[in-house]
Amino acid sequence: MAPLTLPMPAAGASGPPVAAPLPTALGRPAVLALDLGTTTGWALRGRDGAITSGTVTFRPSRFEGGGMRYLRFRGWLGELAGFTGGLARIAFEEVRSHAGTDAAHLYGGFLAHLSAWCEERGVAYEGVPVGTIKRFATGRGNADKAAMIAAVRARGFAPADDNEADAIALLLWATDPQGSNACV
Repeated sequence: MAPLTLPMPAAGASGPPVAAPLPTALGRPAVLALDLGTTTGWALRGRDGAITSGTVTFRPSRFEGGGMRYLRFRGWLGELAGFTGGLARIAFEEVRSHAGTDAAHLYGGFLAHLSAWCEERGVAYEGVPVGTIKRFATGRGNADKAAMIAAVRARGFAPADDNEADAIALLLWATDPQGSNACV
């Protein structure tokens, strides 16, 4: 498909008067941070700069197949993107070692659907190693769950669990010029 371009205005043409400048607060891109898993922690910095966070569970019900969790995950991503007016970037916790085979398979499924969803929509995405997030939040790359929750609480947030705390810490890293490489 050819790119769309606007025609050049006719000589002497004038446009409608501009009543007020566009709000600058909405000039920020929306950034989402995810701690992927059956219980996914998420943190979102909206276009207005406000941060919201929580957890969402993608455990299939008794009468659903295993693939339903991924379909609900993709639907949830679409809802968030619609709610924010579009996501500019998604950062996710990049896990290299899992406690068990099931956890590794589930993480791989979520990662596959996340990356495909982002590629389809042209949303930038990046994995951030767990140690990097922990070091940014606590000063130690091997901090435990309690230390991560305490570090996030010390920054004024009230995470419900370690999944939400990890997502908040990742969002702060991703949006802090000293934390990440990309300043968004």
